[in-house]
Amino acid sequence: MDHQPRLCAVQCLHPGGLHRLAYWEWGAPDHDDVVVCVHGLTRQGRDFDVLAQALQAKRRVVCPDLPGRGESDWLSNSALYQVPQYLADLVTLLARLKARRVAWVGTSLGGLIGMALAGMPHSPIDRLVLNDIGPSLDPQGLMRIASYVGRQMRFDTQEEAADSLREISVGFGPHTAQQWMALTRPMLRPDGDGWRLHYDPALAQPFTAATAQAVAAGEVALWQAYDQIAAPTLVVRGADSDILHPQTARSMTQRGPRARLVELPGVGHAPTLVQPDQVDLVCDFLLS
Repeated sequence: MDHQPRLCAVQCLHPGGLHRLAYWEWGAPDHDDVVVCVHGLTRQGRDFDVLAQALQAKRRVVCPDLPGRGESDWLSNSALYQVPQYLADLVTLLARLKARRVAWVGTSLGGLIGMALAGMPHSPIDRLVLNDIGPSLDPQGLMRIASYVGRQMRFDTQEEAADSLREISVGFGPHTAQQWMALTRPMLRPDGDGWRLHYDPALAQPFTAATAQAVAAGEVALWQAYDQIAAPTLVVRGADSDILHPQTARSMTQRGPRARLVELPGVGHAPTLVQPDQVDLVCDFLLS
């Protein structure tokens, strides 16, 4: 079993040029059953290490760093840090993977991209896990995220960074010190004699600039996509989530793919899929 993933990359197109999309790959590189795991707004692909290690004996697991994050290139035009560009990049990645079957695990933003892709005609996605995300987003949670995304943060030590990230990530639920440090290290880059966060602060601009009309139009488009999804779908909701409202989650069980809903007590936005019960839940769904 691999205890470390392979770092790979693919060239993707954006208006005005090319950029490198990095991705972390676990399991046999020629396995044609692939699980694609896509992270949230300010996170990166190493968030899925624990889940990937649990799946790698039976699947190839591919965890991209969305552009502007992790090992991927930053985009010169910050207006491109939005779902259409991410969709285009991940379709390019899927073409590279030559998968026979594709399952998708999307946390938060990664789930929005997954919904959009799974709702398209001829979508390759045949199983979908939406981790604490739905077509409608609770404004309270969006305001909370807007309060910290893109803030230039610098830390003297990794421990200081871990403490600071824990403060803005209360919704991730309880973790041991060891689990939290494993989630923190890939979030950091050396900066002189200290550390900074891995992502381009400019990715906050489209997020914070979104108008009420744009959010409403996006919601309509996402519900339309959701209603077209044919793949079996699992919705994982942190019981204390301030992003996925209970009513939205219930609606997701009644329309479109009629998702199975599992709520996790003591967790908000978003479950990290690190705890054994969360890992088992997702693995059972993907492998059944």
